[in-house]
Amino acid sequence: MIYEISYTALIFFFIFVGLVVGLSFYFGRKTSSSSSYYAAGGQIHWGVNGIAFAGDYLSAASFLGICGMIAISGFDGFLYAIGFLGGWIVALFLIAEPFKRLGKYTFTDALNAKFNSRAITLSASVSTLIVSIFYLIPQMVGAGDLVMPLLGMPHWAGVLLVGAIVIVIVASAGMASTTYVQFLKGGLLIVLSVVLTFFILKNGLTLTPDFKGSSSHYTFMELTPQVENDKVIAVSDWDVVVQQNVGNKTFVKLSQNGVERWFDWTQDQSGPLLRETLTVTQQVDGQALYNGEPKENRRFYQVGHMSKIVVNGEEVPQTGPVGPFEFLSTLQESEIVRFMQVKFADGTDQVSLYYQEPTTGEAFMLPGLKYKIGRDANLWSKLDFISLMLALFLGTAALPHILIRYYTVKTPRDARKSTILAIAAIGGFYILTLFMGLGAAVNGVLDVESSNMAAPLLARAFGAVLFSIISAVAFATVLGTVAGLIVASSGAIAHDFIDVYLKKNLSDHRKVQVGKIAAFAVGIFAILLGMAFKGINVSFLVGWAFAIAASANLPAILFLLFWKKTSETGIAASIIVGIVSSLLIILTSPTMWDKYGLDPTNAVHQLENPALISFPLAVLTVYLVSLRYPKRNNVASIENNTAQ
Repeated sequence: MIYEISYTALIFFFIFVGLVVGLSFYFGRKTSSSSSYYAAGGQIHWGVNGIAFAGDYLSAASFLGICGMIAISGFDGFLYAIGFLGGWIVALFLIAEPFKRLGKYTFTDALNAKFNSRAITLSASVSTLIVSIFYLIPQMVGAGDLVMPLLGMPHWAGVLLVGAIVIVIVASAGMASTTYVQFLKGGLLIVLSVVLTFFILKNGLTLTPDFKGSSSHYTFMELTPQVENDKVIAVSDWDVVVQQNVGNKTFVKLSQNGVERWFDWTQDQSGPLLRETLTVTQQVDGQALYNGEPKENRRFYQVGHMSKIVVNGEEVPQTGPVGPFEFLSTLQESEIVRFMQVKFADGTDQVSLYYQEPTTGEAFMLPGLKYKIGRDANLWSKLDFISLMLALFLGTAALPHILIRYYTVKTPRDARKSTILAIAAIGGFYILTLFMGLGAAVNGVLDVESSNMAAPLLARAFGAVLFSIISAVAFATVLGTVAGLIVASSGAIAHDFIDVYLKKNLSDHRKVQVGKIAAFAVGIFAILLGMAFKGINVSFLVGWAFAIAASANLPAILFLLFWKKTSETGIAASIIVGIVSSLLIILTSPTMWDKYGLDPTNAVHQLENPALISFPLAVLTVYLVSLRYPKRNNVASIENNTAQ
């Protein structure tokens, strides 16, 4: 997309960043011990912690990613929200209270409470680090996407800016400031999502979306070609350059006044038709052309509209204000134009082309557009869908930056109450994402190069102030989540690995110092990864983090809590098997094959999400290894001391 700096957004951005950094320095003066740095001293009120839980969880994946996936894929995008929320049921009924009783201030502490095993310490700290890094990637990608329209900076600059601010937050105050940042942005995010949903319903549905604060709705050209022997031979006022088949689609490049544009050759009731597309052409000399022209000519447009609105069986140009149920039912009866991407070579140039795909509202509002699970779906598609749902349902209760928040409250009862409040807040927010995602799909605000920008760009359609506030809060969302992840990572390095595993016996003050150094190192690494994964939907990337967490951490947690024969060797082995198997599947997936510059259809397998294989492997490992290598004799005495 082509963005300009919004000075109103810039003001709100600096206000929010200033507030966040101010909170960090305020709490930094109170951070005198490792307990206060890593777990806020266990003194956070359960109500604050519950909203902070929601703030932690409502990351870039929730606000940016899910809204974008719903806008692009309809109900299939909402499946992520269902899975994310369902995971909290596992956390509430199986993890919250018993896990609070075990640990001190890291995931590894809790897992090793009954064993004092160096193998558990090493494997759990590595798991914490890997899951946190995989969760960090989408946050940094989302940050880069946000900064482009907010500050007019390139993607890499946004990633760098977020990394720098978060390193300051974590290095100054740790978990205390992170908690209150999450509390603040979690509450604001929910309130502003309610406001945005209100505007969507108040505005209703229209065939020509054109709102105050947005660019005029662009009407794509439709041309009638002359065709002979399945070839376009002439088009009025245009020169035919080349015709190219990509899969089952045919595209035609036309030239007018020295400008070349691509059209999608389709068929309607009256005969052959050429529909204008959006294209980004990377030329061999490094220059990029947007719809055949340089970027500064502004010939690249926001998209997303309806081709047909049906109310009570009759087609209408617009609806006016609607209620939430009327909004959903009208969409289901109408027709939505989606933009699909294909990539191909045009001589020495590489073309990314986005063509129109009219889709019935009924198909858009039901599963099947992204995840092919019906009668016509192949086996890989069905397995991938099951694997994704498994990861989302099981991954929540095993995310290290979520688990450590149980140590910020005083009692197990407070941990349960925090979880219940978090479920209520998160559930309400995810209902709102459905309306925000659908609103973005039909209001002409989508950036085809980044689905992550659907919600902020929708806000811009309703005015600069709303866009500015929501973008600033979305940026704070990224800041808070990244801060929590880096706290978890620094705890794994400084406390678990260096202090406990390497037996350095760091003093309390030194433990905090090493944690801050670790936070800086993890922050730099996260910045590099955020740049590398530009353009991929953040919810999709978060699915990987959930899959690794579900595979590496959850079997160990559940067996530790509910099977007395679980041994330290079984726990360590299951963590390693979960990590290795899930990483192997991810690194050989079609998405990574594309990242390597290879054909995704030739990947080792077609499974994008590894949990279906890696989770059962980890469960089987902890069970069999615990039977083969039972507890050491000294474990019983440790358990008695823990109970006392």
